[in-house]
Amino acid sequence: MSHYFHTPEDPLVTHEFTATIFGRELTFTAASGVFSGNRLDLGTSVLLREVDPPVAGHVLDLGCGVGTIAVGLALASPEVCVDAVDVNGRAVELTTLNAARHKVADRVRAMAPDEVRPETLYDEIWSNPPIRIGKDALHDLLRTWLARLRPGGAAYLVVGRHLGGDSLQRWLGDQRYPTQRIASAKGFRVLRATRPAD
Repeated sequence: MSHYFHTPEDPLVTHEFTATIFGRELTFTAASGVFSGNRLDLGTSVLLREVDPPVAGHVLDLGCGVGTIAVGLALASPEVCVDAVDVNGRAVELTTLNAARHKVADRVRAMAPDEVRPETLYDEIWSNPPIRIGKDALHDLLRTWLARLRPGGAAYLVVGRHLGGDSLQRWLGDQRYPTQRIASAKGFRVLRATRPAD
């Protein structure tokens, strides 16, 4: 799980993989030591297939990895700006590279969590959250970032059914984020959690 927490000490040796995202075949620069560093992981592919990109707005890609969600959203929707956040410095570096590669660097900003301005709010959050960090750490992570949704905003999360997707749906509801399961595919749940309008 080291890819969740720190930048690997080994030298950055990159490779490429190709994935189809929102109908576009995209090539990403990737490396070891980053989540889904060899291919588009199955959970994220389910999320990107089952949820339509927003037309406009400010979106958070929480746990951006190499930037597949952030870059895909920016390419699909020219009126969308994405903050791509990851605790792993290598992920931030690769997302920045991939945003430049696909000419969306003006609308994709990759950064560490503490670089996000305190007043920033989001219209949507997209994430394949790091379930394996443990329930308590995951709940703390989600509490922190779901509080940054604008009233009426939505978070789209993909979670393995066998990794607690159904219990997470119940927990989100208990936290006053009404949550629907909007899709199930290949052992994953896609959840839509909303922040009630004030």
